[in-house]
Amino acid sequence: MKLAARDALSYFAKPDPGKAGVLLYGPDAMRIALRRQEVIEGLIGKQGEEEMRLTRITGGELRKDKTLLLDAIKEQGFFPGPRVAFVEDATDQVSDTVKDALFDWREGDAQIVVTAGQLKATSKLRKLFEGHPSAYAIAIYADPPSRAEIETTLGKAGVGNITREAMTDIEALARTLDPGDFRQTLDKLALYKIGDQSPVSSEDVQNCAPATTEAEVDDVLNVVAEGRANELGPLMVKIAGQGIDPVALSIFTMRHFRSLHAAASHPNGASAGIAAARPPIFGPRRDRMTRQASNWGMYKLETALGILTDTDLTLRSASRAPTMAVMERALIRLAMLAQRR
Repeated sequence: MKLAARDALSYFAKPDPGKAGVLLYGPDAMRIALRRQEVIEGLIGKQGEEEMRLTRITGGELRKDKTLLLDAIKEQGFFPGPRVAFVEDATDQVSDTVKDALFDWREGDAQIVVTAGQLKATSKLRKLFEGHPSAYAIAIYADPPSRAEIETTLGKAGVGNITREAMTDIEALARTLDPGDFRQTLDKLALYKIGDQSPVSSEDVQNCAPATTEAEVDDVLNVVAEGRANELGPLMVKIAGQGIDPVALSIFTMRHFRSLHAAASHPNGASAGIAAARPPIFGPRRDRMTRQASNWGMYKLETALGILTDTDLTLRSASRAPTMAVMERALIRLAMLAQRR
């Protein structure tokens, strides 16, 4: 039986122990692995593997020995409780073997969980699970998680009391991080809020979000955009000491000022412009950039972009001028420009 996205979410939340098995397939191995873990844990519990109620079989092993799966679903474990026979990286080459196991399955046997890569509509393995009356076939796509999926993941991580702004930031993270990093971020957020009964805030989300190279230069970008030229020197020494390339710094600065220009040019105001930015801008950084865009204004930001374009051309040219000094001079010009009214 083929499960649609909404029905699949219900199945992941509470796998049906009365079915013979499930096939999870798709292009994203990480997403499939996370869903597979969720299904197996839902069927045999967190202690199932420790109690040897999980049998792992690779597709390659099953091709060499066709009895492995049938033996795994019929054998009785030392510990009582439901069991799972898990076939990893299956292909159409094992479809006949899996078919024999599915049609020989009886209540009380180990459930069959099969994972595969991308399968065509004509795939024998996919057709087997879609056509079997007691098995499910679920396609796992590389789409960002829906709001319902995010809320389910938050609930499992133990994160409940969330402000609207923080939820917006979490949804932005879900669209930008890969599934494994996103799950780890929510687990980190749950640990971060242990013993703290206050609602999860945007600042909490930002504190738990993975650090990026761009975050390391945020201080420089904010000092420049806010016209605090006197603070720029020590920060540039620090940036140079971290080994950040002047061209990379130029790219980050250009991206920041383009976002400010897009926000300042938005017909509904800077706040709406920042909210519409892609990739999303979240947390306290969103409010800060909104203020920066409002203070600069569209026309002054166009001048800033001109300065940055000229600087980038100089950095990439055959000029013998010290590249970090060229970049620092441009940043000082921008910080001085920010002070003009």
